[in-house]
Amino acid sequence: MPKSVKVALLGCGTVGSEVVRLLHEQEHDLTARIGAPLELVGVAVRRLNKTRELPVDPALFTTDALGLVTREDVDIVVEVVGGIEPARSWLLEALHAGKSVVTANKALLGEDGATLHKAAADCGADLYYEASVAGAIPLLRPLRESLHGDRITRVTGIVNGTTNFILSSMDATGAGFAEALEEATALGYAEADPTADVEGFDAAAKAAILASMAFHSRVTSADVYREGITEVTAADVASAKAMGCTIKLLCIASKANGAVSVRVHPAMIPRTHPLAGVGDAFNAVFVEAEAAGQLMFYGRGAGGAPTASAVLGDVVAVARNRLAGVRSASESAYADLPVSPIGDVLTRYHISLDVSDKAGVLAAVAGVFARHGVSIATVNQAGRGNQAVLVIVTHAAPDRALAATVAELRALDFVRAVASVLRVEGE
Repeated sequence: MPKSVKVALLGCGTVGSEVVRLLHEQEHDLTARIGAPLELVGVAVRRLNKTRELPVDPALFTTDALGLVTREDVDIVVEVVGGIEPARSWLLEALHAGKSVVTANKALLGEDGATLHKAAADCGADLYYEASVAGAIPLLRPLRESLHGDRITRVTGIVNGTTNFILSSMDATGAGFAEALEEATALGYAEADPTADVEGFDAAAKAAILASMAFHSRVTSADVYREGITEVTAADVASAKAMGCTIKLLCIASKANGAVSVRVHPAMIPRTHPLAGVGDAFNAVFVEAEAAGQLMFYGRGAGGAPTASAVLGDVVAVARNRLAGVRSASESAYADLPVSPIGDVLTRYHISLDVSDKAGVLAAVAGVFARHGVSIATVNQAGRGNQAVLVIVTHAAPDRALAATVAELRALDFVRAVASVLRVEGE
C-alpha cells in the first residue's frame, strides 16, 4: 500500500473536532476508498491547555499554525478556522508550497477567492471548498462537474440555517423577530452575536461563491446586494400568509442580457414553491439550467458533523488526486460577466401603506406607480379611518423604478407610513 497521505488541520472547534472524530472512526473505510491511509500529523489551535476529549495524541496540538502548514511532510491542509486573516496567509503559504487545501471558509472565498485560486493554479495544487456553502449538501461539485456541460440560468437558495429557523418560527407561531431570535439563540441556532447571519453577510458570501461557479465569472461578496431579516415583522408574515406565501431569506443569482445579478434579501415566495417547505435550520438550493431543467439540493447546511462530512469528502478527493499525480480543474472564470446593479434587476414588490381614508387616495397612489412605469397587479384595503392600510403587489419592474416609487410614496401627505416593503419571488 502507498505511504500515508499526511493531513494538517487548522482549527479544532465545532467542525474541526468532528473532522478529527470522523478521521478516527472511519479510518479503515477512508483508507480503502483512497488507496492509502490518512495520517493526521498536526492540529493548530489557539489554546493548548483546553480540555479536548478527542481520539488524537495531545502532542499533535500546536499553536504554530504557520509552522504546521509549511512542514515538508504535509500533503493536505484543512482549514476550518474561518475569517479572513490569518487564514488567508496560512492557506497561501500552503498553496505556494504545493500543498492541497480543503477549506470551509466562505468569508474568505467570498471576499478573495480569486487570490486562492490563482495560487493553486500557479503551484499545481488542489483547492476544494464543498463545505463553504451548504454544509453536507453536495452542491458545489454538481455545479462544477455534473452540470459543467449545461448552461445554468438561475440559482435560488436558502443558505443560512439561523435565519431560516427564525423565519420558520415566525411563520409557525406568529412571533416577532426579536422573540424568534431569542428562541434561536436559546436552542443554539444563533450565535451570541448573530449579525453575520441576520444581516445577510453569511448568505452574501455564499451567494458570491455560487454565482462565481454557476456563471464562470468572478463574483465577490462586495458585488452582492444584501438585506437582512431584522426588519421583517409579524405583520409581514401574516400578510404573506394571506397571499398564500411565506417569507424566506433568499440568495438569488441569475444570468440575463450578458450580465449576472446576485442578491440576498428576504422575499415572499408561494407556498407551492419547492423552497417554501424548507423549514427549521435546513438549507436548500434550487438550480435552473437550460437542459437539465429544475434541480433542488436539500439538507442540513450547518453544524459540526454535516460540515465535517463535506470536508472529509473533499479530503478524499484531494488525496486520490495526489496519489494519482493529478489535480482538479482550476477555477472557471472564462465568461467574465459583469455584475448588474440591483437597480437593473427585474423584481416584484409587496408594499404596505398606512394611509388616510379619504377620497382620491387610491387614484393618487396609482398615479405614483404610473409615473415610474410600474404596473400594479393587486390592491387591497384593510381597515378604515386611522387604521386604513393599502396593500399593493406590483408586476415585475426594474428595482430602480420600484425603489423610486416607494421613495415618492413616503413623501405624500396622506401616506402616514410605508409600513413594509418586501420583494416577491417565485412566480
